[in-house]
Amino acid sequence: MTGLPAAQACLLYFDDERPAAERLAAASGLDLRPVQRHRFPDGELKLTLPVDGAGQLPARAVLLRSLYQPNDKLVELLLAARAARGLGVRHLTLVAPYLAYMRQDIAFHPGEAVSQRIVGPFLASLFDAVVTVDPHLHRVATLPEAVPAAQAVVVSGAPLLADWIVQQRPGALLVGPDGESAQWVAQAAQRHGLQHAVCTKERHGDRSVTIALPPLDVRGRAVVLLDDMASTGHTLAQATRLLLQAGAASVDVAVTHALIAPDALAALHEAGVGCFWSTDCVAHASNAVAMAPALAEAVAQVAAALE
Repeated sequence: MTGLPAAQACLLYFDDERPAAERLAAASGLDLRPVQRHRFPDGELKLTLPVDGAGQLPARAVLLRSLYQPNDKLVELLLAARAARGLGVRHLTLVAPYLAYMRQDIAFHPGEAVSQRIVGPFLASLFDAVVTVDPHLHRVATLPEAVPAAQAVVVSGAPLLADWIVQQRPGALLVGPDGESAQWVAQAAQRHGLQHAVCTKERHGDRSVTIALPPLDVRGRAVVLLDDMASTGHTLAQATRLLLQAGAASVDVAVTHALIAPDALAALHEAGVGCFWSTDCVAHASNAVAMAPALAEAVAQVAAALE
């Protein structure tokens, strides 16, 4: 699709994400417009999109929705995207700093719904482009495989977390809590020439894992555990205890997506974690790194492909 100038665009958002939307609008120059929501007593949603005096939206629109606690939000996306098409939008981009339902890409037991294969194509059916940050992919290697939209763009939080880490812990040793974290640890380490390594993990269930430290000397070192997300915190807690037992001077944690509840975060600190830092992809008290400039660059990349 061509012939849609970048200036002819707006940024749609929901009221609970206004601060994030304002940051993205400031970084991207998009016209900020709120989507109004009304919830009926039975839980149904009614959306009102921010049309102009002629009852239309611009030909190009960007919708911001981070999909933490995703279930209601997926219905919002369905309603908003379909309505936007009828109101003049010809190209619609979803900016989802956190992309839900990417964890499961195979059926581990007979009859399981493979959520990635369902939600990914669903989003691709609604949006021409999807922009996200560090999607939690395993056996599926790339975002376009999971979300087959015309454009699927991945932004990484790891380099920006690395910038923050070197300010807080110069010369830190970066450690990934498991093999899945290796890609983000390598990106972050490369940006500033930091030493890095990755633990090995054997999972016995959602809340039962066994961790083994990599073969390196951590005595007296400031260690930062880095990963794409923290949810229960069990893996990070176990890695922290092992690192401190091995002589690490300190252990901090940096993640792209802070999905962790207050009690789980408290348990991490009890295990010996000093500071816990995250990007603002998911609103959380630990947010330390702003992703809006990087997301704005990705949105501009999508727009440039249309001209």
